Amino acid sequence: MAVKIRLKRMGKIRTPFYRIVVADSRTKRDGRVIEEIGTYNPKTEPSTIHVVSERAQYWLGVGAQPTEAVAALLKITGDIGGTSTLKQPEPKADKAALFDAALKDLHSEPKTDATTKKKADEAPAEEPKVEETAAEAPAEAESTES
Repeated sequence: MAVKIRLKRMGKIRTPFYRIVVADSRTKRDGRVIEEIGTYNPKTEPSTIHVVSERAQYWLGVGAQPTEAVAALLKITGDIGGTSTLKQPEPKADKAALFDAALKDLHSEPKTDATTKKKADEAPAEEPKVEETAAEAPAEAESTES
């Protein structure tokens, strides 16, 4: 029986996630497998690769042939070729710590009015003049004569 180490596709459309598996070369890509020896997620930055090195070395030792893609992954992890060039993603910040920091910033801000004050340089806006009606004109004339 010819045994291959290859990728088994998982995940959703446009979100591939692969399992590194050992399978008979005659089975389907996502068919029955002998053993799962790792995972590969190309969508993260940098790509996430987890391989159980003991099992990969065992299967390579008994004659399992890796596909081109898996051979490239095993070179990165150091299972083929000896040196590992695997990049680890930066650890994510703790959500509780980020929330506490944001809350502290919110409470440390000075409490001011919600509206902005007028600048001293600006002159007050001129009010439009209201035309006097005929009824107001005689009343003003009488008040000025007295």
